[in-house]
Amino acid sequence: MASRRDIFGRLAALGGLSTLMATTSAKAQTLGKRYIKRERPEQSGYSLAVITQGPGKTIWLAGQTGATDSSGKSLAGDFDAQVRQVFANLGATLEEAGGKLSDMVTMTVFITDPRNHPRMTAIRREIFGKDFPASASIAISHLASPNALLEIQGVAVIPA
Repeated sequence: MASRRDIFGRLAALGGLSTLMATTSAKAQTLGKRYIKRERPEQSGYSLAVITQGPGKTIWLAGQTGATDSSGKSLAGDFDAQVRQVFANLGATLEEAGGKLSDMVTMTVFITDPRNHPRMTAIRREIFGKDFPASASIAISHLASPNALLEIQGVAVIPA
């Protein structure tokens, strides 16, 4: 039985690999996203699942906090400002990777006070509009940064 390397080597030698790649449909060349939604998740500003298909780049985002703004000013105690700063930080990271916040397909929110969750949801809905990433929220006692009230990590898929 021929190995993949042998098969691709033979195809390349015959020009078959470039022909095979050239015949890939335009539909397969674009990233498709489909959102699975239901009433309760929709109200909470997240999708049950986001399905991606097609060529694209997957970005695994480390957890980010918003304990300080971009100038280094402390945002201690200001939950709304921290949520907005976290999304600004994630957006800047995605921009550097060639994407944007709307490319996020899932996120995990770590929050130190679950009573703030409805406010985080309202801000997330404002930022994402109607198509939300899949999401999980986890209440924790504290984060590594003592002034951080939440941390968000996630995954984004950027179209090729």
